[in-house]
Amino acid sequence: MEVKTEVKNVVPGKAKRKVEGRSLWMDAWLRLKKNKSAMFGMALVIVICLAAILAPYITRYDPYDQLIWKEGASAKLAPPSATHWFGTDIYGRDIYTRVVYGARISLQIGFAATGISVIIGVILGSLAGYYGGFIDDIISWLTNVIFAFPFLLFVLALVAYLPPSLPLMYMSIGIISWASFARVARGQVIQVKEMEYVEAATAVGGGDWRIIFKHILPNILAPIIVQATLEVGSIIMLESSLSFLGFGVQPPKPAWGYMINEGRQFFLSGQWWWSVFPGFAIMALVLGFNLFGDGLRDALDPRLKQ
Repeated sequence: MEVKTEVKNVVPGKAKRKVEGRSLWMDAWLRLKKNKSAMFGMALVIVICLAAILAPYITRYDPYDQLIWKEGASAKLAPPSATHWFGTDIYGRDIYTRVVYGARISLQIGFAATGISVIIGVILGSLAGYYGGFIDDIISWLTNVIFAFPFLLFVLALVAYLPPSLPLMYMSIGIISWASFARVARGQVIQVKEMEYVEAATAVGGGDWRIIFKHILPNILAPIIVQATLEVGSIIMLESSLSFLGFGVQPPKPAWGYMINEGRQFFLSGQWWWSVFPGFAIMALVLGFNLFGDGLRDALDPRLKQ
């Protein structure tokens, strides 16, 4: 008895074609969306960033306005209420307004200092990894010196002996926090420079700088982006610590660390809101960057692709 078998052409489905055609970044984004903690962290960062940008539209007061001259003595150390959501300080300034405007300062220092660190660290790390030899020894020694020296003490020394200003703050932090980026870039360049496309670019006469910036750096961006995301949170914590100690952003600017320092002497007497709400703001922003950075690291790790 003859059995007829119908042979059908197997055509890859749309889903399979889409998976094969996805880029690295799209694939990473799809994995990142499945990470609930990373999405929660990203939401925290986005909300705080939007609050900082839209500060004049979501607050009713000026961050420097002393309301005791308008509302009388009742505006002094007023507890949280419908009028003042986070209460007021001893000068009658609205704490909610100062917390929102303080996000601008923290984010500005965090992003600017991280940008400076990325530029310095990636350039030095790329040179060390690409050339090796004496250049690698010098840059690696300098990186180890930066790691060995107490980070906070180094920043305090720079800030204490120079006139305080916002640009000085993020430049000082950025100049001495590049070592982690240099170490990441160096390790990645050592791996990538042995790839065939780099050897091909060298064979056709490509210059060293062209090979580094056009062929190598675009392929090592993933770990650098992850490191930068985590570094922003660390720098915000450092800036808050410096402001708390009185070496950071100077009053009357609404720096979160300085607000905590101002309100700590009233905490035990019952006026807890002056210190607690800026502390919660620091915690939320740093937590958001850390959760998002951890999720981004997992999403960009090719070993977790399956």
